[in-house]
Amino acid sequence: MSFPHKKELKKLTLTDEKKVYLDVKDGVGTIYINRPEKRNALTYEMWVDLARLVDECNENSEIKVIVFRSTTDVAFSAGADIGEFKTIRYTAEGAAKYNDATMVLEEKIAKSPKPSIAMISGFCVGGGCEIAVACDFRFSDNSGRFGITPAKLGLIYNTPGTKNLVDLVGPAHAKDILFTGRIMEAEEAFQMGLINRIIDKTQLEAETYQFAKLICQNAQMAVRGSKTIINRVLEGDVKDSEKTAELVLESFESDDYREGVSAFLEKRKPNFTFS
Repeated sequence: MSFPHKKELKKLTLTDEKKVYLDVKDGVGTIYINRPEKRNALTYEMWVDLARLVDECNENSEIKVIVFRSTTDVAFSAGADIGEFKTIRYTAEGAAKYNDATMVLEEKIAKSPKPSIAMISGFCVGGGCEIAVACDFRFSDNSGRFGITPAKLGLIYNTPGTKNLVDLVGPAHAKDILFTGRIMEAEEAFQMGLINRIIDKTQLEAETYQFAKLICQNAQMAVRGSKTIINRVLEGDVKDSEKTAELVLESFESDDYREGVSAFLEKRKPNFTFS
């Protein structure tokens, strides 16, 4: 798997006017947040477009893993565009519309059958942190700064976002994050369990995509089935439901299972075909 070089990324940032866009390469769908002049502050339209791009990833059989990242190392996203607090978010009706868009994206990421990784440099605050928390994995360099700040604006965080946060860090840390609205450095976020890894800035891109490659090499029926069951466990399941039991049985009848067993016995790499 090859990765975008810094010079290529800079050129792409300058020429591409879209605030969010999708690039597909080597089985990975990379969703870029591209508003560097505003530290990737998220507008209502960006939330809607991000949800659309997740749908595109889900529908594209070439894509096995989704990576969210920024076109700048200053910020993954510094949060909501404050200008919209005086426009679309100024009334209860507009705020509800905006909140619905954020929750739609959170659910699409969390419920996507395909694993997702947030690759983070710089500020990952508010809505940016909301997106990262909805992902399956969060990799950051030492410049990562994390926080969820609705308490500083007199707002209450939505239930799906709160559940994702509690599932990730536990209730005590979630209370710390939401009650104080403080910004924490990468090391503290790692100790809390908010992020999975801290990686040297020079290696963040390479290690993120190498991790994605490991997932891409495995049987996708098994990867997606595992994600489904983990999500069901988080929703309270302690035994197989009819759906999850069916998933397990289907895996034993799949071509990928037969290929995996044959490859193991023949001491070769498997060639999985499920997509």
